[in-house]
Order: sequence, then C-alpha cells, then structure tokens
Amino acid sequence: MAYVVTENCIKCKFTDCVEVCPVDCFYEGPNMLAIDPEACIDCGVCEPECPAEAIKPEDPSLIQWMEINKENAKHWPNITQSKEALPNAEEHNGEQDKLAKYGL
Repeated sequence: MAYVVTENCIKCKFTDCVEVCPVDCFYEGPNMLAIDPEACIDCGVCEPECPAEAIKPEDPSLIQWMEINKENAKHWPNITQSKEALPNAEEHNGEQDKLAKYGL
C-alpha cells in the first residue's frame, strides 16, 4: 500500500507534504504533485499535512489516481522541500472536475 495524490491537488500544489516525507517520494508536475508508489513506505505522515486534503491511502476507488501518480513519478522531477503554492491555490481548493478543466 502507498499514499496517492488526488484531483484536489490540481491548481493548488501545496507542498507542505514534501517536507515531512522520510523517503522523498514526491514528484512535481506543472499543476500538481505525485507520489511514487514504489518509494512510498505507507507511513501516512504526509496525509494530515495537505491543506487541500488531496492525499489519500491507496484504495480501489482511486485506481485512476494510483495510475496517474505511478506514471508521472517516472517523468516529473523529485521535490523534497516546500515552496509557494500555485497562484490562486486557495480559490481552486475544493473545485470540482479539475482534471478535465486543467489537466495535470
């Protein structure tokens, strides 16, 4: 099992989670973060750090997001330190259908 970054990260990209990860398994894309499921040790310390509540434990209902995380972690650069969220992140927090509207 691993943790997975889900749709609410899109257009927010808060990075509070990366600072607490003991195995540096976060990767940064243009609009969101991803977790490498091969590197994640399922410790769960990242989940409560996400202001957007976009990090969830792996679950069959999240299969699409599990695949998105796995694939993008292969191509995006590793991120280990927090930085500013995307502009207007607070406005996008909780917005519906972000994948269709903005992509990854």
